[in-house]
Amino acid sequence: MTAPENQQSGSSNWTRRGVLGGLLAAPALLVAACNGDTGTGSGSGNAAGKAAGGPSGAPATTKGADVPKTSAARITVTPADGTTTAPFTRPIKVAVTGGTLTSVTVTDEKGRAVAGTLSADRHGWTSTDPLGSGTRYTVAAAATDPDGLEADAHAAFATAAPANTFVGHFTPDNGATVGVGMPVSINFSRPITDRKAVQEAITVTARPGVEIVGHWYSSTRLDFRPQEYWAKGTVVTLSLRLKDVEGAEGVYGTQSKDVSFTVGRSRTSVADLSADTLTVTTDGVVTATYPIIGGAPATRTWGGKLVIAEQYLQTKMDSQTVGLGDEYNIPDVPHAQRLTTSGTFIHGNYWSPGSAFGEQNLSHGCIALRDVKGAGDPQTDGAVFFKESLVGDVVEVVNSGDRTVDPANGLNGWNLSWAAWTAGSAV
Repeated sequence: MTAPENQQSGSSNWTRRGVLGGLLAAPALLVAACNGDTGTGSGSGNAAGKAAGGPSGAPATTKGADVPKTSAARITVTPADGTTTAPFTRPIKVAVTGGTLTSVTVTDEKGRAVAGTLSADRHGWTSTDPLGSGTRYTVAAAATDPDGLEADAHAAFATAAPANTFVGHFTPDNGATVGVGMPVSINFSRPITDRKAVQEAITVTARPGVEIVGHWYSSTRLDFRPQEYWAKGTVVTLSLRLKDVEGAEGVYGTQSKDVSFTVGRSRTSVADLSADTLTVTTDGVVTATYPIIGGAPATRTWGGKLVIAEQYLQTKMDSQTVGLGDEYNIPDVPHAQRLTTSGTFIHGNYWSPGSAFGEQNLSHGCIALRDVKGAGDPQTDGAVFFKESLVGDVVEVVNSGDRTVDPANGLNGWNLSWAAWTAGSAV
């Protein structure tokens, strides 16, 4: 005869249902004791695992059951998880209390790792790579407490974009073919006070290799050149790494790019204003001699090495723009090539008598070659010289009777000695 299923409490015999219930409960207790839930988040260790019990997760009343343990290690990440305007000028920091760090991994939005150093006591980690502005970062850290229990933390944040920025406007353009006298010239949109930091973020290299040095003309202009003219065929590369470089207090660069240009044939010209001739030498051989008109005694042409900076098939020249009153206003000067920022050109001339070329200096400081109105005749001296010239070609003016051109007036740094040029470097 079997005992009734609703046997009174205190009986020494278990019912079948009670036996089954006891057997099923035992594995749940073991699982709960060995596997706590893992919580993640900045500044928190592992969360306590749920103990066996009812659906609410309340602790089981079974006497003697193991209580899951939580790591005593607590990890903090700075900047905090979810920050959207973290300062990019400050490092990322990871700290732990109640344990030691076992790993820290930081990556940017492109998956690139950010390097850092771990303190000797393994209680802190600090990034050593500079952070980028306007960039999202992800941090994953792990630690253990003295009992070997693990804790982890994850954080994601973004750095702020700088409020004040500057850029460098450079010449020549990427992919250009230039003459042997072409410097790399950079004009900044804001005055630079930390010239060293900015110059260190800019490199100019050449193939074949040659020493290249930067020279600051002012707080807004930095040029680079070698000691002598470039060799023909040289490939020059400008690397701008100005992004997040502090050029002045609270003013940061935005550029990170490379540009290259190629030096063409070796071509220089000498304008002798005593003989009124322009002699062109190409790859070591005299290839042309033109009769010219130079500056008149009252408006002499500056002497020195002048570099062609711009070329115009036709352009307007107005004496009022260069402080000479109503001396001239010519709307269609042909084959004009700029030699100084202030307005010196070597250009075609159709208005002076033909007999003046090679004989008289009549201009307001420019160098003139025979040409025709409208720039339509390709056989004129002005047209031929224009067609065969490149930006970066050197026109050296001798016997002008005037002082040497200011090196900062145009791309004319070749008028500084190498010692004077290198003295203008900030590095």
